[in-house]
Amino acid sequence: MFFLVALNLFNLQVLHHKKYKNISLNQQDNFLKNPFPHRGNIFLIDKNGKYSAAASTKNGFLAYVNARVLENPEDAFLKLNSVINIDKDIFLKFIQKKNDPFEVLEKKLSKEDAEKILSFNIKGIGVVEDEWRFYPLGAFLSHVLGFSSIISSDIIEGKYGIEKFYNKFLVGSKKSKNSKGFFVFFSAIASVFGENLEDGQDIFLTIEPNVQIIAERDLKKLSDKWHAQSGGILVLDPKSGEVVVMAAFPKFDPNKYFEEKDLSVFLNPFVEKVFEMGSIMKPVTMATGIDSGHITPDTTYLDKGFIEINGKKLRNFDEKPRGERNMTQVLEESLNTGAVFVMQRTGKEIFKEYLKKFGFYEKTNIDLPGEVKSNLSNLESGRDIEFATASFGQGIAVSPIAMVRALGALANGGRLVEPTLTYKNEASRETNEPRQIIKRETAFLVSKMLVDVVDHTLAGGKAKIDGYSIAAKTGTAQIPNKNGGGYGEEFFHSFFGYFPAYDPRFLVFMFLERPTGVKYASQTLTEPFTNLVKFLINYYAVPPDR
Repeated sequence: MFFLVALNLFNLQVLHHKKYKNISLNQQDNFLKNPFPHRGNIFLIDKNGKYSAAASTKNGFLAYVNARVLENPEDAFLKLNSVINIDKDIFLKFIQKKNDPFEVLEKKLSKEDAEKILSFNIKGIGVVEDEWRFYPLGAFLSHVLGFSSIISSDIIEGKYGIEKFYNKFLVGSKKSKNSKGFFVFFSAIASVFGENLEDGQDIFLTIEPNVQIIAERDLKKLSDKWHAQSGGILVLDPKSGEVVVMAAFPKFDPNKYFEEKDLSVFLNPFVEKVFEMGSIMKPVTMATGIDSGHITPDTTYLDKGFIEINGKKLRNFDEKPRGERNMTQVLEESLNTGAVFVMQRTGKEIFKEYLKKFGFYEKTNIDLPGEVKSNLSNLESGRDIEFATASFGQGIAVSPIAMVRALGALANGGRLVEPTLTYKNEASRETNEPRQIIKRETAFLVSKMLVDVVDHTLAGGKAKIDGYSIAAKTGTAQIPNKNGGGYGEEFFHSFFGYFPAYDPRFLVFMFLERPTGVKYASQTLTEPFTNLVKFLINYYAVPPDR
C-alpha cells in the first residue's frame, strides 16, 4: 500500500505535474476531454437485416466555471451570455463556491458555440466534451426502451425499460480519474499504465420496427375511438418467446421524460400491472380439464344460463339458458357456466396445480425491470366461489406478459417458454429451458377448439381469413370497484390469437382498459386483430395452411 501511494504521488507530482496543474487551475487549456466511457446503443433489426438505432448517444459540449480561478465574473457573464442563455442569479451562486473547480453552466452545446466560448479565453471558464442520450424515434417504443437520466456529474443511469434492465452493460466501465478528482479504481496503477475506459455494449432488440409502427398506429386508432384508460398490443413467436411487437398507450417521449407529470405513464403495463383477464382464461381452464383426463372436447353439460355457488349466482354474459352444450361450444359461446363445470369436474386442487404449471405463480423472467407477480391470493381461501370465478378469468389478476406466456403453451405444443426482447449476446440474462406443462395432444385439441371459435362464431364467422387456420378467443372482464365491494360497469377487454393454428408463426395479444361506450371485447378488438394478422401474413409471406 505504501508503495502504491508513493508511486501515485510521484506520478502526479513529478511525471504529470504540468498536465494536472494546467487542468485543475485552468491556466493554459480550458478544454477537457470527456473522461468517461460511451453508453452503448440500442438497435432494432427489421426482417431484411437492416439496422436502425432506437437509442443512441449525441455528442457535443458543455461549458463549466472554475470558481477557484475566475477573476472577472461580470465580464465573463456578459461574454458568455452572448452565446448561451445563463441565469445571472445561478451564475453568481456558482462563483461564490470559491473552492469548487467545476460547475456546469450549459449542456448540449454545438461545436460552433463551444469554439466561441473558447475564443473568449476567459480564465476560469472551460469547455468539456459532452454526450447525452437521444431517442431518434421520439415516443416510439417508449415502454420498451424506458430512458436514462443523469444522476450526478459523471453518472448516467437507466430508468425503466431496456435502459434500466441492461444498464450495467450499456454504461461501460472506467478505471480513471473523473473531472472533480475522485479516484475510482486503483488510480495509482491506472494513471501509470494509462486510462482504461471500456465503452458500454450495444443491445439488439427482437422488436421488428415496421410491425411495431403498424401496431402503434392501430393503438392510436383504438385510443381515439374508445377513449380507454390504457391499451396494448403484443406480438411474439410462441416457439422462441421472441417479442416482435410491444406497444402500449398512453406513451411518452423519452427525450422529454422530465416534462411528464404522471409517473405512472412510465410503467410498462405488460409487466408492471395486473388485470382480471376474463374469458381468455377459459382455454387455459379447458386445457386443464383435458390434460388431466377429466373432460374431452365432446363432453357435455346442461347450461341453465347461471349456476349458484356459496349462495351467489354466476351468470353467462347474456343469462340465457342454452341446454346441452359440449366443451367446444363453451368456448364458441364463451359460457361462464361451462368453465365452472370444467373446474368442478377437474377439482380445485388439480385446477390450482395447473395454474402453477402455466406459470401464474411466478414471474416470466422477461428482460424488463419491475415485473410483478400475478395475484391469485383469492384461491388461498379454498372457497368454491373463488375457484369458480377464476375458471373464467375473474377474481384473479395476472400480468399481460404472464397471460401471453401461458397462452403461448397452447400454441407451441404445450411448452412454457420465457419471453425475451433481446437477441442472445454477452449482455443476455440467464434463461431457463422451456418446460413441457401439458401434453402436445392437449395443446392440439384446444387449438382445434379455438379454430372453431374463429370459423363459426367470432364476428359471425367474418373474422376468418381464407387459406389460414386461426385460433382465437376474446375476453371481457368486469373491473373491481376501486373502493372494494364487488364490480362496477367498467370493463377490461382482451383478445388473443395465433396462426397458423397448428404450427404458429405468431401469437397476437391485445387489451383495452376501461373503454367507453362499449361492453364487449368482440366489438372493440376483433377487427384490429384481423387487420394485424393480415398485415403479418403479407409482410412475412406466411404460407397458407388450408
